[in-house]
Amino acid sequence: MIGLAVVAGVALQGWNLVWQDEFNVDGRPDPAKWGYEVGYIRNNELQYYTDNRPENVRVENGNLVIECRKDNFQEKPITSGSINTLGKAGWTYGRIEVRAKIPTGLGSWPAIWMMGVDRAKLGWPLCGEIDIMENVGFQPDNVFATVHFPTGVRREHKSIGGKKVASRPYHDFHIYAVEWLPNRLDFFYDGEKYFSYENDGRHLGWRFNKECYLLLNLAFGGTWGASKGVDEKVLPLKYLVDYVRVYQRS
Repeated sequence: MIGLAVVAGVALQGWNLVWQDEFNVDGRPDPAKWGYEVGYIRNNELQYYTDNRPENVRVENGNLVIECRKDNFQEKPITSGSINTLGKAGWTYGRIEVRAKIPTGLGSWPAIWMMGVDRAKLGWPLCGEIDIMENVGFQPDNVFATVHFPTGVRREHKSIGGKKVASRPYHDFHIYAVEWLPNRLDFFYDGEKYFSYENDGRHLGWRFNKECYLLLNLAFGGTWGASKGVDEKVLPLKYLVDYVRVYQRS
């Protein structure tokens, strides 16, 4: 697959398309591209991530739909979906771009992010983490980008990030992207760069020169999502993804 990256009708020279999912076939996401996280995974979140359950993850009308529901599935009060490319696709450097419409509501926590493929071996934060987009329902007009990395041998970690104050980002689709270079990460909202993290040699934590995989998930509650409380009456919530495209330098 070869093509130029285009944002807001403007071609971005030097980037060639190497991987994509346009979500044009209704049903379950392509199993050659996506796998599932299953269970209560992290951050004391309230949702249970289900495995290959269309009520939580499906493709319809040209979009990936990740739906968080209060449906008491198998005695799990709240369910949602988290899909990833681990074991199916990974990249070292590139432009990772996702066009998505995020939900909002007190407790909502949608994300687009990456971790090192060596996570199972090294654990977190030694594997490194790149958060391309996060949004929490108690700050609905803020879009966050963050990098997480270790600072020492005892798995202490450091987080450095930035935010874009947007106008109702949950109201429509927007393009969230990172341009990942050998010594810098640049984060974008609809083509506007709003945060950069550069390897200045001051931290042990430059873990971003190795293969990473991509995750898309909709959490509810948790250490950040519930820090101002949750409102279960906002459920169900739908997180829509129009496409995922990965470009690399020619």
